[in-house]
Amino acid sequence: MSKSTNYIIGVFNDEDVLMDAVSTLKSSGVKIQEAYTPFPVHGLDDALGYKPSNLPIAAFLFGLTGTICALLLTIGTMGFDWPMDIGGKPFVPLPHFIPVTFELTILLASLGMVATFLIISNLKPWGHDPFMFDGRSTDDKFLIVIDLDKNKMDKVALTNLFKQTGASEVNSKIVENH
Repeated sequence: MSKSTNYIIGVFNDEDVLMDAVSTLKSSGVKIQEAYTPFPVHGLDDALGYKPSNLPIAAFLFGLTGTICALLLTIGTMGFDWPMDIGGKPFVPLPHFIPVTFELTILLASLGMVATFLIISNLKPWGHDPFMFDGRSTDDKFLIVIDLDKNKMDKVALTNLFKQTGASEVNSKIVENH
């Protein structure tokens, strides 16, 4: 059995109006589900109360994995599996391993970050995004989405509050959750 969620969407024409609306809605006790903008808006993350991401930690761990793999590969092959005496130089010349180590570090960090981002964001190359509230949010409109089930105000009160904060239009959408 699928459950449906009711959303109310405020559409704004300007980023400054959007920022004022976010602060007004938050001060009125409204829980904002999400804000969609066609480009990054400075200060919106702080206004919505988002915490910093942990993705840099994941990037460091993926890069560290690449460094360890590269050093194990080069030291293992040149030092133990197939040691070669080239001009009396040592079997494990670490400065010669820097390019391989750097490249594998960058490769694993970048591929790991792409995979991590896709997994965390629930983005997959197949399927349909049920949360595409308005296609204009990628062009020139700014959206504030509110889940009606998580707020104490009803639809009429939220619509009036959106209009007071400068929304050019207010829409509603029902999303089927599977």
